[in-house]
Amino acid sequence: MEPSKVYFTDFHTVAFGDGLPTKLKKLIKKAGIEKLDMDGKFVAIKMHFGELGNISYLRPNYAKAVADVVKEFGGKPFLTDCNTMYPGSRKNALEHLECAWENGFTPLTVGCPILIGDGLKGTDDVDVPVAGGEYVKEAKIGRAIMDADVFISLTHFKGHEMTGFGGTIKNIGMGCGSRAGKKDQHSSGKPHIEQDVCKGCRKCQKECANGGLIFDETARKMHVDQEHCVGCGRCLGACNFDAIAFDNDTANELLNCRMAEYTKAVVDGRPNFHISLVVDVSPNCDCHGENDVPILPNIGMFASFDPLALDQACVDACLKATPMPGSQLAKNMAKKGFVDHHDHFCNSTPESEWRSCLEHAEKIGLGSRKYELIVM
Repeated sequence: MEPSKVYFTDFHTVAFGDGLPTKLKKLIKKAGIEKLDMDGKFVAIKMHFGELGNISYLRPNYAKAVADVVKEFGGKPFLTDCNTMYPGSRKNALEHLECAWENGFTPLTVGCPILIGDGLKGTDDVDVPVAGGEYVKEAKIGRAIMDADVFISLTHFKGHEMTGFGGTIKNIGMGCGSRAGKKDQHSSGKPHIEQDVCKGCRKCQKECANGGLIFDETARKMHVDQEHCVGCGRCLGACNFDAIAFDNDTANELLNCRMAEYTKAVVDGRPNFHISLVVDVSPNCDCHGENDVPILPNIGMFASFDPLALDQACVDACLKATPMPGSQLAKNMAKKGFVDHHDHFCNSTPESEWRSCLEHAEKIGLGSRKYELIVM
């Protein structure tokens, strides 16, 4: 197989010259986005609008740049994402849209409508067969996303507390899954709580949407209800005291494999194109209601027809970068007894794992990990 082409440009601009949105337009045109037949077609632009309180998500200006290019080639774009399975500001379409508006995403600012892919309550989905799927035979994908003629992903590349990093495959696979689809992907491992470490602060319980955590008022400790827990991992990210761990050591690997298969369901059989911006590389997902300082410097903008090659190119660029002083990554590396994984994402969040995602994506034919980087 020939290496896939991945196009790249950095964030440098010339004084009194073009701004970054214009630079992004030039990049995706150079990458060949016009090869998509968009004339008169509905074009879904999948992105993350950011949780309220988080400000590391992509600025609406970048979304407008992509929407403008789609309209230039005759397409009918809309921005989209699916509802979350955890409490927060995006668990139903009404709150999700209000969150998007508050974070700056409106039809006026982005130049196109905004649709929540799985409907009002997150139940409007379609069962999509996964060709060659080993873990998922039918993926539950938001109906509006599958109704689109053309699919484009616009990704904020950042760290993630479970999958190491959140890139294009996560944006598509997890992001396009309905609420039931997200539960399907998270269904492998369930956590336990170390009772001697738990502080009884109950922050984890606030993040659980499924009744999977029970607080013992007498002992002032939290417990996992194995019957109701779906293994989504939100409690893991909420605990400040490392009291929560997963019982299934392969839970992250299985999540990664399912995520890759969900991505294949979304892109198979229709025109698709992918953009990833390595900027404001926060240690955790944009689903958090906060964001810590970036662990890596801003690197640049990447685009490709191959979502797997795109993720590989982004992670390779990140691994070559120097950690940001004062970041979670830098602080971890300065700790006594630090064990170097020679991997910025694992060094930032040691319990995370990302390689299985890319390996499985290549195995099922989602794309190629071999790529030619074309610098613009």
